[in-house]
Amino acid sequence: MKKIIIIVILVNSITVNAQSKMDNSIYQFTVEDIDGEAFDFSCLEGKKVMIVNTASRCGLTYQYKSLQVLYDKYKDQNFIIVGFPANNFLFQEPGNNQQISEFCKKNYGVTFPMMSKINVKGKNIHPLYSFLTEKRKNGYIDSKVTWNFQKYLINENGILEKVISPRTSPEDQKIISWILD
Repeated sequence: MKKIIIIVILVNSITVNAQSKMDNSIYQFTVEDIDGEAFDFSCLEGKKVMIVNTASRCGLTYQYKSLQVLYDKYKDQNFIIVGFPANNFLFQEPGNNQQISEFCKKNYGVTFPMMSKINVKGKNIHPLYSFLTEKRKNGYIDSKVTWNFQKYLINENGILEKVISPRTSPEDQKIISWILD
């Protein structure tokens, strides 16, 4: 009887630890991609992930090109970029998902995953961005999305490791070093 109780306690402990690790990771989220399909972040387990909020009419829109170059160069080295169009800064992403998708492909050849347009701040903030910006949820740091093209770097375990300024180029050495580390 004692052995059964010990086994039950161990199994419960493992389950609680696994759930607590999941709660601090992006793997708990399923979002909608730009085509309206479900995108489960748990499929990214084992990859380094850059999450970036994007906009088509921003002074930083040119970063799509650098994001695509970075993705092409490192996608076969367990790295992925996930873009989230957002219209939270001076109405710089007014289009619908289809217009955004066409713009990205036509002008920048974007092939990295793009998600449906969301809010990255404010009262209607998407749960993923609530997680990315609140230390009590991500276990790392409180942050604010300050502008379009802010980058969140997530390690192979789904844990937030770095927040990168919107003005920092996706091809900046500190980002490349993080990918290769």
